[in-house]
Amino acid sequence: MFMRRSFTVALTAALGLGVTACGSENGRTDDGRVQTLASFYPMQYALERIGGPDVTVKNLTKAGQEPHDVELTPRQVASVADARLIVYAKGFQASVDDAVASSAKAGRALDVSPQADLDLTAEEEGHHDESEHEHASHAGGSDPHFWLDPVRYKAVVQAIGDRLAKDDPEHADGYHTRTASLVKDLDALDAEYRGGLAHCTNRTIVTGHEAFAYLAARYGLTQRGASGVSPEAEPTPAQLSSISDYVKKNKVTTIYAETLVSPKVAQTIASQTGARVDVLDPIEGLTDASKGSDYLAVMRSNLATLKKGQGCS
Repeated sequence: MFMRRSFTVALTAALGLGVTACGSENGRTDDGRVQTLASFYPMQYALERIGGPDVTVKNLTKAGQEPHDVELTPRQVASVADARLIVYAKGFQASVDDAVASSAKAGRALDVSPQADLDLTAEEEGHHDESEHEHASHAGGSDPHFWLDPVRYKAVVQAIGDRLAKDDPEHADGYHTRTASLVKDLDALDAEYRGGLAHCTNRTIVTGHEAFAYLAARYGLTQRGASGVSPEAEPTPAQLSSISDYVKKNKVTTIYAETLVSPKVAQTIASQTGARVDVLDPIEGLTDASKGSDYLAVMRSNLATLKKGQGCS
């Protein structure tokens, strides 16, 4: 789990100011659409694709904002109380967890972490050549980045589709149809990754921080990160030395930085080893720097980056 942050100020402000959202008591807009909230971009994308014209979708994480440590405004807290469905992954965003626990009406929140099967941790990725102390400092709890594995993301998508159909049976056929369309796209994406990463000269991806465990595990790669799951983690000099030695010993040619996080660590490793730096996008949110306009496009851009960086043919 990520370090939880204080939520008292935002909640007190929301209650004290009497902030109210524009939705109705039953979580629908005036024209009958279901009001939904997404905790961050992958949830937003799924809700928009599945909900289509029958829902409205608001994202609690602003574009370009690092989602791990987002702090909700009083108005956002109020919107949790008014939404018909809030889709989130418990343990990823502390302020969202708190808002759901304190403000969401009974039965209106969908925690997708069970469907995502968050069974990988930084520690399980291993750093077997390090001392026990250094190894432990990498461990950052469960890795929440399940959407980078299209198969795990598909299970979440299906759960969202089933929930919308249950909550809004009048439009169930549309939800099921759009869910099937997105599942088809994810199956195709999975096939592209399997084929594209089947034959690579180097199967270890070296990253600034460990956001790509599920992707690596799905496609037979190994992730080696300078720091743990949390983007706030800073590697020690001993850790930087260890991973730089690993890069040189194993002839790693590419170090991966990522969007929304400083590339300083990746650049430091590259400067010490002669490797180049490229960018992998954890798709926690879209910005003007994103190499694609939606989840599928950015995932395909990531695949092209990996094929180049890992020497895949």
